[in-house]
Amino acid sequence: MADRPDLTVDLGRGLHLRSPVLVASGTFGYGFDAPQVDRGALGAIVSKGTTLRPREGNAPIRIAETPSGMLNAIGLQNPGVDHVARVYAPQWATWDLPVIVNVAGDSVDEYVAVATRLNVTGVAGLELNISCPNVESGLQFGVDPALAAEVTQAVRAVTELPLIVKLTPNVTDIVAVARAVENAGADAVSAINTYVGMAIDVRRRRPLISRGSGGLSGPAIKPLALHAVWQVAAEVHIPVIGVGGIMTADDALEFLLAGAAAVQLGTVNYVRPQAAAEIHDGIAAYLVQHGLPDIRALPIRPLSVLSHV
Repeated sequence: MADRPDLTVDLGRGLHLRSPVLVASGTFGYGFDAPQVDRGALGAIVSKGTTLRPREGNAPIRIAETPSGMLNAIGLQNPGVDHVARVYAPQWATWDLPVIVNVAGDSVDEYVAVATRLNVTGVAGLELNISCPNVESGLQFGVDPALAAEVTQAVRAVTELPLIVKLTPNVTDIVAVARAVENAGADAVSAINTYVGMAIDVRRRRPLISRGSGGLSGPAIKPLALHAVWQVAAEVHIPVIGVGGIMTADDALEFLLAGAAAVQLGTVNYVRPQAAAEIHDGIAAYLVQHGLPDIRALPIRPLSVLSHV
């Protein structure tokens, strides 16, 4: 029986995490505004989406609750990469917790410029956001394998930082995009970003979100996200980080069993700030209960066969 199972994760290129539990971009700020959370249970923080220049984001209303989920259309509000590199990164360098910066842009050149500026101490890795549904250009790279590969390859050429690519579910073939970014130099992929959705205010007779549509997250998308991870993990040779509707340790375990190397928590951070610690401890307890030495023993095999059953 394993008394102290190994929960460490290797996401490639030297990015070793003490826990498989991360917090998803946009749900934890830049790590400074969530004092209620037990950071000891976290493997890493993924920051808010960061762009070349500061952005104010979309006009309110930007968040709306839905049955079993949440719509958001924040619009990549952030202080810009220069501020992040100059002010935030030196503080992160003093932490014992890696910070992965989520990178967004409107063109390949912008992604490259942001990535180049983030080659500073304190930044542990990059997550390329090629899948944001809340800005005009947010999905253009994520839905086309060739464009996804182009931006991944361009960023890979200017940084040695671990490079994760965040995949959109709003695509016909998510596996094709995953393979493309793997071949272009990605060290890992995170799957998935939010689904495009909307809600209508029947009293005002107009969309509830000012932008019209937003990204749907939360428990409502978990079965869809889980299936996407199952598909992608069976077909790529790099780590997959499962994201989408994870609220409990059992939810996280489903993603790990489906082939994910780690998980990101999103909407649950707004509901239960202590969820990261609960999920971390629940995964450890499951491994002990089943006599498993580490989380690498979890994935169901052979995925490549079962995924086509």
